[in-house]
Amino acid sequence: MSGSPIVDGGGGREVAAAAAPTGLSSQEAALRLTAHGPNLLPAPPRPGAFAGFLQQLRDPLVYVLLAAAAVSVLLGQPVDASVILGVVLVNAVIGQVQRARAEHALAALVRMCPTWVRALRDGVVTRVRAEDLVPGDAVLLAPGDQVPADCRVLTATGLLVNESALTGESVPVLKQPGDLPPGTPVADRTDMVHAGTLVTGGDGTVLVTATGGDTELGAISDLVAAARPPVTPLTRQLARFSRQLALAITVLAAVTFVVGLLRGQPVGEVFTAAVAMAVGAIPEGLPAAVTIVLAVGVVRMAGRHAIVRRLPAAETLGSTTVICTDKTGTLTANRMTARTVLAEDEHECLLAGVLCNDAAIGSDAEVIGDPTEGALLGAASSAGLSVERVRARYPRLASLPFDASAQLMVTVHDGPAGLVGYVKGAPERVLPLCDRELGPNEVIGPVRTAVAYTRAEQEAARGLRVLALARFTPQSVEDLIPHNLVLVGFQAMLDPARPEAIAAVAACREAGVEVKMITGDHAATARAVATEFGLLGPEDTVLSGPEVGRADEEELLAAKVLARVSPEQKLRLVELLQRRGHVVAMTGDGVNDAPALRRADIGVAMGLTGTDAAKLAADVVLADDNFASVEAAVEQGRAVYDNLRKFIAWTLPTNIAEGVVLMVAVLAGVTLPLLPVQVLWINMTTAVLLGLPLAFESVEPGVMARPPRPPGRSLLSGDLVRRIVLVGLLLVTASFAAFQWQLWTGASAAAARTTAMAVFVVAQIGYLLSCRSLDHLRAVGRNWWLIGGVGLMALLQAAITFLPVGNELFHTAPPSTGAWLVVAVIGAATYLVAQADKLLWAPRR
Repeated sequence: MSGSPIVDGGGGREVAAAAAPTGLSSQEAALRLTAHGPNLLPAPPRPGAFAGFLQQLRDPLVYVLLAAAAVSVLLGQPVDASVILGVVLVNAVIGQVQRARAEHALAALVRMCPTWVRALRDGVVTRVRAEDLVPGDAVLLAPGDQVPADCRVLTATGLLVNESALTGESVPVLKQPGDLPPGTPVADRTDMVHAGTLVTGGDGTVLVTATGGDTELGAISDLVAAARPPVTPLTRQLARFSRQLALAITVLAAVTFVVGLLRGQPVGEVFTAAVAMAVGAIPEGLPAAVTIVLAVGVVRMAGRHAIVRRLPAAETLGSTTVICTDKTGTLTANRMTARTVLAEDEHECLLAGVLCNDAAIGSDAEVIGDPTEGALLGAASSAGLSVERVRARYPRLASLPFDASAQLMVTVHDGPAGLVGYVKGAPERVLPLCDRELGPNEVIGPVRTAVAYTRAEQEAARGLRVLALARFTPQSVEDLIPHNLVLVGFQAMLDPARPEAIAAVAACREAGVEVKMITGDHAATARAVATEFGLLGPEDTVLSGPEVGRADEEELLAAKVLARVSPEQKLRLVELLQRRGHVVAMTGDGVNDAPALRRADIGVAMGLTGTDAAKLAADVVLADDNFASVEAAVEQGRAVYDNLRKFIAWTLPTNIAEGVVLMVAVLAGVTLPLLPVQVLWINMTTAVLLGLPLAFESVEPGVMARPPRPPGRSLLSGDLVRRIVLVGLLLVTASFAAFQWQLWTGASAAAARTTAMAVFVVAQIGYLLSCRSLDHLRAVGRNWWLIGGVGLMALLQAAITFLPVGNELFHTAPPSTGAWLVVAVIGAATYLVAQADKLLWAPRR
């Protein structure tokens, strides 16, 4: 066979084969290593820290601030320029720290390959580094080994491989030599083993057909690299908002400058006015506010078992319109459990399940081996049988491992009454071999085939995995051919649904979030679980495997349950939903889920059972692998979005009013009511002390009773725009009037400007109390951060008003007592106006 081409069981790759008994020579292996390269996946490119920092400065509002700082330097105002640059740098550093998102998904895929393997080199078994394997190497596999490359099976004895990380199929697959046609799906390649999968039973010799990036694992890594994470809805909205605001500010600053020159004002004074107008209109605290609001949401989600890896994901969850969820471990408990024992003599049926079984129960009560066989042991233990005692009483003498073609397993034991054999397998294979059945009290009678089939089919229709168990009397230890079987009974198993997940799915659907189940399991099991969760009606169909590949876009969109899907099909569904305008959350735990997790708007990986590749490709990791945590995270995501809108609705009236006040002063040819450094003081201190506490507002009632917002909807609804304009006009009128009134009463320009500053600060406090809820007159709960922020803001404002150092730095002077009374009235009026707007317009929402 040396030198002949070997074609893998589905991929169509060919390699020059080595003779299986001797393997490759060391010289030939070295030549092939040079030709094919090491058995490693390509490492992803990663941007440097400085490049990441520069990305934080790519914002239109930042460009305007940098221009304002440059103008301030030219005008000989280093303090103002330093303050502006400090704001820019602080925001950039915060963004870089919080958004550091090194992409380690491909590195995790690399780590899935074992370090050392046993291979035949120069005719002897040799320990070889996995990265040095080449096509044509003969590798020996045993239980516990991780498959190091894509290989074709040469010899096998009961070789069972868990491919769940690659295909999503939870049941180990029996591997044996064969010759399947090219194009066979990965999940059906029983003659192949693939890199990254785990040997759970038996042993075998396999021939390497593909290494590194040429493996199926490599193909998935290519999908991960190509599936660029989408821009989140919030990121898109903020970018659009920043561009529009920056354009408007630039135009207004230019108009202010030109009008001032046309009026004959000094160039320096006009520049100062334009800079003050630009600085005033820019919400400098917005980047920090976004970061803090998202960070608070991240902390709250962590308390609900959802660990957020990327900040924008905290909000994107709230805008999710479709959740594509895995089944095993997310909707179900990831624990195969025997549901039903159908037998006239249950004890004998349980006994057969223990003896015709290769699984074991570890010291930590975890199943070692096939999950289905583990369920048989669990059923026996629950009924009071001791697995150890039963096996000690019936020592195994011989066995015929489970065979995929026969779908049977046979064991022979030395029982108290002599040799006894047991058979376990698919009902359709076991029943034809039975001519008798076991009744009560060891009475054996004719087998009622029709009744037996009906009982098995009824359980299968519920989506349970049904096994038939039988016994026979062998003539010798070598008599492993099942014959004249006595049907003992059936055992039916199912991975049970999580009760809390059922409620969470119902809550998501009530909130207008569509839930689709995507699983690697069989269609019958998927249908049963989906029906239990209310995802399927009697007329709904389940798309499975090839049907998914043939389905057109409308069929895929209409499907609520997809079974036996490939990584490419999962990716196709996610991209299709996104093209149709959906915000998609995708859950998964395996390597096969990584591309779709990365491409989805929100990738949600399982923290307990998930692979490193899945976790590191995802945006969110569930600490408890529970769908209920997804629903809780969606609720918190909606609260994050609400709190961000509260901050924007609160800060914009001040920014607009500051810019308009200064522009009106230039157009009217009067003294500027505020200076640039005073504007920055108002914007930064109030944003931190007054605005950021809005990030800590509680979840508002009814947040999960409303449908998800359309992805394209603006951050500002018509109601908020009206309120912002209303409060902005109030601030413009009040601050300008208070400034002019102070000048008219003989106050100095510094005292008049201080009064105008106080108007903005106190009015913002009044408006802040209203903004704790944008739709309700009263907010939920007490916000101690807000109370503390208001108190500290009052102390700082008093400091720059009355302390000499504050007067020097910010060009302020103490106003009169009458001025403070006017300021207090304006603050109260602002609160009442905002509350009246909610009261008048609430019925129309």
